[in-house]
Amino acid sequence: MFNRLLISITEGTKIAFSAIWANKTRAMLTTTCIVIGIVSVTAMNTISDGIDRTFEESMDMLGRNVVYVEKWPWGFGGEYRWWEYRNRREMEVGYVDRLAQLVPGSSAVSASAQRRTSIRYRDRQADAVGLQGVTEGYFDTAGMNIDEGRAFSPVDIQRAARVAILGRSVSDLLFLNEDPLGKQVQIRGQRYTVIGLIERRGNFLGMEDFDNTIVIPITSFGALFSLRGGVQIAVQFATDEELYEGEYEVIGAMRQIRQLDPMDDNDFAINKAALFEQEFQGMKAAIYGIGIFLTGLALFVGGIGVMNIMFVSVKERTREIGIRKAVGAKSWEILLQFLMEAIVLCLVGGVIGVLLSMGVTQLLNQFFVAYMDWTTVLNAILICAFVGILFGYLPSSKAAKSDPIESLRYE
Repeated sequence: MFNRLLISITEGTKIAFSAIWANKTRAMLTTTCIVIGIVSVTAMNTISDGIDRTFEESMDMLGRNVVYVEKWPWGFGGEYRWWEYRNRREMEVGYVDRLAQLVPGSSAVSASAQRRTSIRYRDRQADAVGLQGVTEGYFDTAGMNIDEGRAFSPVDIQRAARVAILGRSVSDLLFLNEDPLGKQVQIRGQRYTVIGLIERRGNFLGMEDFDNTIVIPITSFGALFSLRGGVQIAVQFATDEELYEGEYEVIGAMRQIRQLDPMDDNDFAINKAALFEQEFQGMKAAIYGIGIFLTGLALFVGGIGVMNIMFVSVKERTREIGIRKAVGAKSWEILLQFLMEAIVLCLVGGVIGVLLSMGVTQLLNQFFVAYMDWTTVLNAILICAFVGILFGYLPSSKAAKSDPIESLRYE
């Protein structure tokens, strides 16, 4: 029985390819929607995987176990009450030491301020560089590693030393093949000695280049720009569990520092990476839902096309069916023959769709990171086989149930 089944599958596949080759134009038109559906589903999975990986890397850059204390909350949809937030007091650098004392469970506390500016080295200039003025614990809270050189010492912070640590994009642009360490760059007409290089980090959410930065002591930053616009406070915890409990400690500590009455609302915002994650999951679900609908629609239309062409094929080969039954073919063998033809037709469309998807993936990589692995390809092939079985069953069943005598009479 098993050998007969295997032979039937093999013969059915051969007949399917022969039928497709004999009607190439018809087969091509029939599989068009299958191709579109497979390109859609693989592109959707490719983009989704790329976004997931990029997002995870970006959240690591932002700091998963870090609470940010700021004047303004990160706004993601809903009503953003900016008219209330603008009247809040700014964050101050002095809060860093107070928070470190009042939140003993924290592993690091830092303050930072940022401006966009130009950096010069000899006749080369980097524009729109993110200039960061930071306190000593910033490299811990920001998850930055010093690749070469050293970080700031307490003395650098206290004395407002004119020293700088460069991101790799700035270093590559200004110094080309030179060693930046010990060289001097100009920031707003003042010379700063390069003492370190930050390990390459990449882009945040595929948009902002986190390596396009230069970091200086916050005291030096205050000499270039006023700190009256406030700073961002970052409080880091060792684990997610400590972050959950520590968030409330930070709120309590800030209320104490701000001397708020028990009935007063918080006049500061608590921001964290989880806010990005919640918003991202909602957006991803919406995009994925739309993608599934469009993909399903294309595959449904393609499946209807396959069903239609299989009904035509069954009608055209009615005498062939009668002859096969007359010489002893079982109904299940006829069913399997036409079912294999429908599956092969869908698989041909699937293979073409996968090949086109590889080109689409390369095109998408020009704009953002996209990943296509063998899991995506396997899923596409399985979907094609399922569509072939689902929409090929009715025509195949009709062929299997046909009366051999009536079939032989058919002209």
